[in-house]
Amino acid sequence: MNSGQPIDSPSLPALSAPSRAPLATQVIAALRQQITSGQWPVGSRIPTEPELVEQLGVARNTVREAVRALAHNGLLDIRQGSGTYVVATSELAGVMHRRFAGADLRHVAELRSALETAGARLAARRRTDADVRQLDGLLERREAAWDSGDVEHFIDADRSLHMGVVSASHNEVLAEVYADLGEVLRAYLRQDVGEELRPENYMDHTRLLEAIRAQDAEAASKEAASHTAEWGHGAL
Repeated sequence: MNSGQPIDSPSLPALSAPSRAPLATQVIAALRQQITSGQWPVGSRIPTEPELVEQLGVARNTVREAVRALAHNGLLDIRQGSGTYVVATSELAGVMHRRFAGADLRHVAELRSALETAGARLAARRRTDADVRQLDGLLERREAAWDSGDVEHFIDADRSLHMGVVSASHNEVLAEVYADLGEVLRAYLRQDVGEELRPENYMDHTRLLEAIRAQDAEAASKEAASHTAEWGHGAL
């Protein structure tokens, strides 16, 4: 996510391969690919309409139709006078972002607890050596982000670590649902963190990773539950 200044997304290649699909459908697919692949991350500003016309080699009306379709599906947000921004990585994520934007924060915390506790338990049972190495790296990134004092950087790093734990469950459905709820959970965490990182609110995640490393499902589940139980009380 950006922290105030818009982050411009990289350009995309022109449409070249012949296709029987309508041109607008091809453009929608090309733009969606940029979003789902992470080339255009959530929070970034996509190229302007004239830039997309030039990059894709299609008419302005075709680009406009594609952008509006993705905005309708919840992936893009068209902001007059500012540009068009990525707000979700999938149609389901867009729906969840709109549906739960005003949800009771306690209910969001309870949902997070259920997903992360289940994810940690399964990760301890199913993790691979590669998963452990990735989680170690994500934990280091989270620690560095905390030390930097940058709230947005920390939120991103914290979300990446928890996403890594859920991904290590090797439950594709659980991981997809958790990922699609990402912006809902991020918005709640941002509110919980506030405008600065305070030492008294730091929460160590080392024990969670050690439980996963040791394949102790019960300990991993308890650690994850203890983290989410503190959410909403300033503990990070």
